[in-house]
Amino acid sequence: MLKPFDATRLTTKVGDLEITLEAGRLANQASGAVWIQSGGTVVLVTATTQKLAEDRGFFPLTCNYQEMAYAAGRVPGNYFRREIGRPSEHETLVSRLIDRPIRPLFAKGFADEVQIIATVLSADKFVNPDVLALTGASAALHISKMPFLGPIVGARVGYVNNEFVLYPTYKGMSEQSSMNLIFAATREAVVMVEGGAQFVSEDMVADALEWGHKEMQPLFDIQDELREKVGVPKMEVTPPERDEEVASYVAEIITDDLKAALTTPEKMPRYAAKDAAKAKAKEAVAEKFPDDLEKQKQVGDVVNDMTKKIVRDRIVNEGLRIDGRDTTTVRPLSIEVGLLPMTHGSCLFRRGETSSLAVATLGSSRDEQRMDSLLGDVTKRFMLHYNFPPYCVGEARMLRGPSRREIGHGALAERAISPVLPDPEKFPFTIRAVSEIMESNGSSSMASVCGCTMALMDAGIPISEPVAGIAMGLCKEDDQYFVLTDILGDEDALGDMDFKVAGTKDGITAIQMDIKITGIPYDVLRKALAQAKEARLHILEHMNQVLPTPRESLSELAPQMCEVHVDPDKIRSVIGPGGKNIKAITAETEADIDIEDSGKVSIFAPTMAAMEKAKEMVLYYDQKPEPGKNYLGVVRKILEVGALVEILPGLEGMLHISQLDVERIEKVEDLLQLGQEVWVKCISLEPGGRIRLSRKAWLMEEAGQEVNLDDFKRPAPRGGDRGGRRDDRRGGRRDDRRRR
Repeated sequence: MLKPFDATRLTTKVGDLEITLEAGRLANQASGAVWIQSGGTVVLVTATTQKLAEDRGFFPLTCNYQEMAYAAGRVPGNYFRREIGRPSEHETLVSRLIDRPIRPLFAKGFADEVQIIATVLSADKFVNPDVLALTGASAALHISKMPFLGPIVGARVGYVNNEFVLYPTYKGMSEQSSMNLIFAATREAVVMVEGGAQFVSEDMVADALEWGHKEMQPLFDIQDELREKVGVPKMEVTPPERDEEVASYVAEIITDDLKAALTTPEKMPRYAAKDAAKAKAKEAVAEKFPDDLEKQKQVGDVVNDMTKKIVRDRIVNEGLRIDGRDTTTVRPLSIEVGLLPMTHGSCLFRRGETSSLAVATLGSSRDEQRMDSLLGDVTKRFMLHYNFPPYCVGEARMLRGPSRREIGHGALAERAISPVLPDPEKFPFTIRAVSEIMESNGSSSMASVCGCTMALMDAGIPISEPVAGIAMGLCKEDDQYFVLTDILGDEDALGDMDFKVAGTKDGITAIQMDIKITGIPYDVLRKALAQAKEARLHILEHMNQVLPTPRESLSELAPQMCEVHVDPDKIRSVIGPGGKNIKAITAETEADIDIEDSGKVSIFAPTMAAMEKAKEMVLYYDQKPEPGKNYLGVVRKILEVGALVEILPGLEGMLHISQLDVERIEKVEDLLQLGQEVWVKCISLEPGGRIRLSRKAWLMEEAGQEVNLDDFKRPAPRGGDRGGRRDDRRGGRRDDRRRR
């Protein structure tokens, strides 16, 4: 019998949680594998590397996070009843959370393939596995041979009862916290931030990150201790050396051309000029070193290094950027609403050479997105989808499903706008916003926030406040930090930070930060947040000039909605046998109808006329009989003493033989048949819900005679006789009274 593996298990306490790292029990053939646990939540994170046959020209790192349904004791809800290959949106977003902070921390020159797989093996209802997976990825890399410059730690900070909370529970986040910040940090500084908030201040965000960074220190210690116990020696990596001969020759050939290109404000002409300079350099190096392919291969890297130096030197020395702006200016804005004639709401938002065509669509509650999760089935009433077609950057490539980047940008914009949406109880529509990027040159995700906000307002959706977003950059030279407002695509690629902040005039609703250096001081972070606020208020001012508030009513093309209430006992009648009645209503009006057990009925219809018709048809089944009112009923049962007539759906009344006609009727069957339609008047409602009807009264009224209901409310004759006829003197007197 095999003996169990000797596992190394270490535990520390962070905030209110005990977190355990274990190595040696599972996945021992991976380069590094760590079991990370808190409470009943367990995540296995593996890190594996292998040599590549050739250099691909980029660092081939892939990160995959997967939630197994069995972890929460659930069976997958899809047709195959297993975790399918395509990750869910949540799994994709967590995979990005793991990738973003660890990617910059591999040693330069390391180009082997690396794969991180984080698998949720067990999940309780308190501890979220996402940030555990991030810390577990760091630990797996830290004990492996890979040249990872960590460790890092992932954490979540909430704000509950005026206090910061580290690793808040699911319930604490959803019901109590006004902030949900996920961040990753080295011992020295924060390197990644992702999260949302309910209109919190810039200072509160900075304070939360600084507080959380101090609280998470024990997790650095435990990773170092684990490496001391089970870690293996790190690989030796030689950083790539630049051929100075090639570098100096290329600089001599194209410096002036490259400087001219990098002061061209427009993106496509600038790219064309850069490509021309690069082609010139390649041709010159090929002529000078015709037999040295290694020197020729270095031209691209040399040109990239020169580009970075020229752009950053101009910022440091002149305070000017590629397009001639200073460090705080937002590019020119253009906003058009109501652009598309047949959509519910639309907006074309432009900022410089970045533009988003945003479209808002309203639907019924049946259009909500339904998803599996570890906590059970969940629904979303607001969806924001971001599309980045190839033409927006002048490319031609295959159209496929949304990339991880597209999913991430859409989630960021969705998080930014969600806090201003109307209460679902007051506005029970499903809302979808789509951002189609028409042009991209920096921060199309923040353009999506602005554009989708305006599209929602154009559709008449009563959001509480407009939301705007801006992307900030950073250039660090020696000990100097230059914060850049509204960065271009090149400034994102050549800079040290991509920092996106969205919110209203009252505070931040979403934030995302990625840093390519080892971290930034908190005073620089605060400066970036303050500078982002100024830019956000500037954009909001322009948005308010175009459409200061949501339109007063929904678009005529949008679904119309109303709510009615029916007696809960009548719900079955509204639905009908096998759904017959509700199907008939939806078929005739094209309306979506949602019925709650309380009797609340929500009607979503394509037009106002359709909504009114559907409302009328629903309320038809909720009518109550009214004395004195005439009804066209249907004979449901023939009795010796009369007939049961259905006057309203599910409501039958007694039509006594004495009330069939103004003339005496010998047998009910002489006048009525099953299923026959007959006009009757409701003459009284009696205790116990009994309804008394009279065809006689209706006939008298039709003949122009006055009808006094009190004359018909006297008890019907006893004894089950036909029409109250009895061969005695008392019966005769009754007949005489009836005739009178």
